[in-house]
Amino acid sequence: MTMPGRFITLEGVDGAGKSTHLGFVAERLRARGHEVVVTREPGGTPLGETLRELLLHRDMDAGTELLLMFAARQQHLAELIQPALARGAWVVSDRFTDASYAYQCGGRGIDAARVAALENWVQQGFAPDLTLLFDVPAEVAESRRSAARAADRFEREADSFFNRVRQAYLVRAAAEPERIRVLDARQSIAALQDEIARLLDALA
Repeated sequence: MTMPGRFITLEGVDGAGKSTHLGFVAERLRARGHEVVVTREPGGTPLGETLRELLLHRDMDAGTELLLMFAARQQHLAELIQPALARGAWVVSDRFTDASYAYQCGGRGIDAARVAALENWVQQGFAPDLTLLFDVPAEVAESRRSAARAADRFEREADSFFNRVRQAYLVRAAAEPERIRVLDARQSIAALQDEIARLLDALA
């Protein structure tokens, strides 16, 4: 009998280190016998990846940014996420809608009601089963970003922007503590992965 699919997301400010642990999450789930689909936002589909290039590298109005994020998300759900879950696969995504509340509301200052309206229209109540929020102070994230590849449009934002993004994430986590689990991403990789493993193993 096919097990029901589950949807797991990884969130955090740029430089929090979530991408480091994406492969670990997928392999942990595969070791338990699940088919695992790994994806990302914005992106995940051919159209989504085209929109990602625009979002990361072209200047635009904050409202346009928000609408493009949800356009990519609509296609992501229809083309990849929902079909995978329907066949019993587990989907692991680098970001989802919590990022829109953090970046477009917290970072850009867009009214949360506008994001909620788009969320309701596009997702119709659909949400992740588990969200791992990798949390670090803005200055720690900045030092990690500076050592990485050339920065995109978001990564070039000031620490004040990322402080707002971080606080918006923590507000979301406080409102949904059962779904959003906050991880102190200043820990060692081994310590973080021990904690992640416990959370994944508890997800039936």
